[in-house]
Amino acid sequence: MKVKAYIPYLFIAPAVLLFSVFMVYPIISSLILSFQSSEGGVMVFTGLENYQKLFKDQIFLTALKNTFVIMIIQVPIMLFIAIVLATCLNSALLKLRGLFRVSFFLPAVTSLVAYSIIFSIMLMSDGVINQMLTGLGWDSIPWLSHPVWAKAALIIAMTWRWVGYNMVIYLAALQNIPDELYEAASMDGAGKIRQFFSITIPQLKPVILFTGILSTIGTLQLFDEPFTLTKGGPSDATLTIGMYLYQTGFRYFDFGYASTIAYVIVVLIGILTYIQFKVTGDDK
Repeated sequence: MKVKAYIPYLFIAPAVLLFSVFMVYPIISSLILSFQSSEGGVMVFTGLENYQKLFKDQIFLTALKNTFVIMIIQVPIMLFIAIVLATCLNSALLKLRGLFRVSFFLPAVTSLVAYSIIFSIMLMSDGVINQMLTGLGWDSIPWLSHPVWAKAALIIAMTWRWVGYNMVIYLAALQNIPDELYEAASMDGAGKIRQFFSITIPQLKPVILFTGILSTIGTLQLFDEPFTLTKGGPSDATLTIGMYLYQTGFRYFDFGYASTIAYVIVVLIGILTYIQFKVTGDDK
């Protein structure tokens, strides 16, 4: 009888072992590493030196500012467009809804590197976008060589990639909103716009919080798009925290300092998530 009691633990042991080796150990190891620096090729304990150095590092502060600018502009725009699209594609009056849903979701399954390369080609000085602008009589835009326009290029590319992903989440949530709410609002004389802001948005509040947290985490970890599209330029205008972490660890091989950056990102994610919960009025 006692042997049988241990059988379930034998089944979960491989999963626990793999999780411990590939998740728990690296997390603990990197935390310890964030308090160390390399001296003569040997890692030595330096206490909070890396953390003190980090907040005096102008490149890190630039990367932090860039990341927050992109997040503050891109995330609200993307989520609002996703809600609007989901509302439109949830309408029974729309024909070929399945086709439109698949079409908007397709960018979400596109390779990050592949779509970034495509956007970099389209946004070149003589790319198709500038050719269209000059064809309409407008001046071409230095998408990838101007600090402001480079950020705009990143925001446009990321919005195109992730709108469909969030749209599907909102679309699933819309299926659970009772039709009686909209019928009652219509009988009271509320138009579609009033219904959208008075019924749809409040009913989607938990899902908006969920997608907002996911998008915030994704932006703080942003790497693929700026690395492929702009290389962090021009003049570090699109350098993100994720890119700086990569450069520190795998270009300059300063793994202690890179671990410090990683844990600062973790703390930022925790703080922003807490703020989002408080702002939405969720006390749980």
